[in-house]
Amino acid sequence: METKRIPAKLIGLIALLAAVAIVFGLVVWNASRPASTTSQPTRTVTVDGYLGGEKIGLFDDPEFGRIAAAQGLDVSYRKAGSLAMMDADQKDLDYLFPSSRIAVEYGKAQGVKAVRSDIVFNSPIVIYTHKAVADGLVSTGLMSVKDGVYRIDMAKAVTAMEANRSWTDVGYAAGYGQFRIDSTDPVQSNSGNEYAALIATVMNGGAPATTESVTRDGPRVKAIFEKSGWMETSSEDSFSQFLTLGVGSKPMTVGYESQILDLAVNKPDAFKQVKDDIVIAYPTPTVWSTHTLMALDEKGERLLDLLTSSDVQRLAWRRHGFRSVDYTGDDSIARFGVNGVVDQVTDVAELPGNQAMQALITALK
Repeated sequence: METKRIPAKLIGLIALLAAVAIVFGLVVWNASRPASTTSQPTRTVTVDGYLGGEKIGLFDDPEFGRIAAAQGLDVSYRKAGSLAMMDADQKDLDYLFPSSRIAVEYGKAQGVKAVRSDIVFNSPIVIYTHKAVADGLVSTGLMSVKDGVYRIDMAKAVTAMEANRSWTDVGYAAGYGQFRIDSTDPVQSNSGNEYAALIATVMNGGAPATTESVTRDGPRVKAIFEKSGWMETSSEDSFSQFLTLGVGSKPMTVGYESQILDLAVNKPDAFKQVKDDIVIAYPTPTVWSTHTLMALDEKGERLLDLLTSSDVQRLAWRRHGFRSVDYTGDDSIARFGVNGVVDQVTDVAELPGNQAMQALITALK
């Protein structure tokens, strides 16, 4: 029986179709399989800039480092006060990260040019003190306490400082010298600068200070700061001194709410030692500190995108106590185990406008 031969053209066509099927299968398989662990790693670039001291805990957090590395960033920093960094040498830097829009506007006035800037975190200004001091001031009405939450009446406090009241006069008999609330240097650091704005606003009858009111009240504001003597240029250094030196040297000091929350999470042993003594008092009124990143170049913009990502926003709240613009955490502030803190901050004053703030900085220099 004769065997029929398959035409050569048909054999060629079958071979071609088989080759196409094999190639197509390989493409589909490669597209669907997980990325190889031996694939080319993301190229990492270093981002460097000036950072307010109160945010160092976040930038040093290993989890922040991992999130940044996954986006190809190695984030470096140099510590500086919010206003001081605007006057410092910024050569080869990628970002500035002050603690308020005030500092941003001050920087613009000094010729600092950012390619992009945005508010990343929020934190209210608070007063840190000690239980004995707080209870003494409650007895004379400068402070109040309800449901474990302490508040300090800023109008009464300013009046007492201007009248040169002693600590005994305001209810704390163990205090030495005149009643005062210490802060950082208001012409270098944001917390001190916002405290100055708060004083100037109180002196203006509760309305945000203006250039006219600053011209009128500037010497009065300066006299209050002179009661403190030497002032730190970093909020983190000031808070550390408050914790270290104790009630005898630092009866009361200005700071950020986030600082005690950060301490509770990241230094639990230290927090345990001071937990029953340290009192966080919310000023009435208080002001919000708006931590704003200024990107100076493309790498700075990448850092800004990283900081506003949900992963970093969540980390900043849960481990470091920063309230963001649109994310305050999915749980109560009670998670930190800090006495006397509140979920909702009330009695908040608007900060003075840019021109008034520039005039205030000039007056305090």
